[in-house]
Amino acid sequence: MMGCWILNESLSFTLVLSWLGVNLYLFIDTFCWYEEEESFLYTRVILGSTLAWARASAVCLNFNCMLILLPISRNLISFMRGTSTCCRGPWRRQLDKNLKFHKLVAYGIAINATIHIVAHLCNLQRYHWSQSAEVQGLPATLSKLGNAPNESYLNPIRTFHTNTITELLTTIAGVTGLIISLALVLIMTSSTESIRQVSYELFWYTHHVFIIFFIGLAIHGAGRIVRGQTPESQLLHNVTFCRDHHAQWQKMAQCPMPQFSGKEPSAWKWVLGPVVLYACERIIRFWRFQQEVVITKVVSHPSGVLELHMKKRNFKMAPGQYVLVQCPSISWLEWHPFTLTSAPQEDFFSLHIRVAGDWTEALWKAFGAEGQALKEPWSLPRLAVDGPFGTTLTDVFHYPVSVCIAAGIGVTPFASLLKSIWYKCESQTQLKLSKVYFYWICRDPKAFEWFADLLLSLETLMSERGKAHFLSYHIFLTGWDENQAVHIALHWDENTDVVTGLKQKTFYGRPNWSNEFRQLAYAHPSSSIGVFFCGPKALSKTLQRMCRLYSSADPRGVHFYYNKESF
Repeated sequence: MMGCWILNESLSFTLVLSWLGVNLYLFIDTFCWYEEEESFLYTRVILGSTLAWARASAVCLNFNCMLILLPISRNLISFMRGTSTCCRGPWRRQLDKNLKFHKLVAYGIAINATIHIVAHLCNLQRYHWSQSAEVQGLPATLSKLGNAPNESYLNPIRTFHTNTITELLTTIAGVTGLIISLALVLIMTSSTESIRQVSYELFWYTHHVFIIFFIGLAIHGAGRIVRGQTPESQLLHNVTFCRDHHAQWQKMAQCPMPQFSGKEPSAWKWVLGPVVLYACERIIRFWRFQQEVVITKVVSHPSGVLELHMKKRNFKMAPGQYVLVQCPSISWLEWHPFTLTSAPQEDFFSLHIRVAGDWTEALWKAFGAEGQALKEPWSLPRLAVDGPFGTTLTDVFHYPVSVCIAAGIGVTPFASLLKSIWYKCESQTQLKLSKVYFYWICRDPKAFEWFADLLLSLETLMSERGKAHFLSYHIFLTGWDENQAVHIALHWDENTDVVTGLKQKTFYGRPNWSNEFRQLAYAHPSSSIGVFFCGPKALSKTLQRMCRLYSSADPRGVHFYYNKESF
């Protein structure tokens, strides 16, 4: 029962394997080149193999820095999802894992940066040690080059009594290296899940240190600390012969003094394209920031959810897409992602924003939602909206059977989808989608209030159109108190559910996913079933496991395709 699920997951594995393969190729190829290249033979005499370790990790670092901005270029991802003919089917689903790939590349940067730093610290110590009186032979001769006129140096540490840390911090490479390292540590530590949950604002602001990181990276190599023999010097000074006759350098015609120069910096060549692309991304965001957003309706729900209806010129969306929202009166820099809850057929777009952090709490207060009456439209704070951007949920209509699973406020992406289904059914549009299963797991009964009206209208329309079988929904309440339990028990025999007002009764407790997927597989034995989820990571892993467990190895059997919402 694993065939199709493994195919879907193997594409992710293929992506990771390709990334690892390119990194390994670049590392090994660069390492071997610096271990064998004649122009760096004298450099290796002093530094040994740590030269190759430093340079190989630097190339991999440049490669990963080239990739790191691409997965977070939202307009590029949306463009590829919507128009690219090469991103169809399973490959298209990889675009929904852009943030995972972004994190993977970040780990690659951290690992290669660590190798690079350790290797260069070893190089610095070897440069320093080669200036000591104890060193004899070729290393001593190479380290003393540059003391006489018309000689170029190989060893940047000029005397043994030099403090290596002080010397390092007086060079471009040393200063920029320190800045890059501090920026990377700050970005990585503030990106941990625990910090993001406690203070998203801290994560947001520290992530913008990437600007300093890329500036430092671009000029890091300008110091040219690692030096090799110049091509002109190689023509006159044969290292294979002259390395064994270093005492006769300058005295022998075939062994003039070797000349050295630093390697031309190349990091900027790697990152220039992605940085320009990302700069265009931010220019587009700034342009959208200037566009007027008209707030037409504000609703404060008892469950701590703020509903906003807005209009914007030339705004076009698809079900399940999201936007980035900025409120200048709260912060000029922060943009937060929120799923659109309106349908494309409506003449406005809407958001349902739950209070869950400093920024959303400030927005709640700015709209007067904590008071008895909301503010008048003319006194509402200004909002800027960037987007919409595509997500995995836009593929719901591509399957004959779709299973939509939401936990808590994760229901918002499916509001847009269900509204769109409502409009399509009302206009009697022919759909490839023939069956929708909707699961919602929620802790607070009050959270059902704003969404129950939508389900009720959809339930009524489906019955009127003779398509009551089209939508099957299952609502699970996981939290209630004693008074609520008594109220539920007293009204259990009524025709409509006491919590939601729907014909379908609410379930109490958590769903048994094994039973649910077994029933789905039995009901649709030869179908491709898209499973779409928005909610916590723990439940996501469970659903992934269910998709693997109940997918058939037979190509003619049932196949579950797992898709998770991510911003």
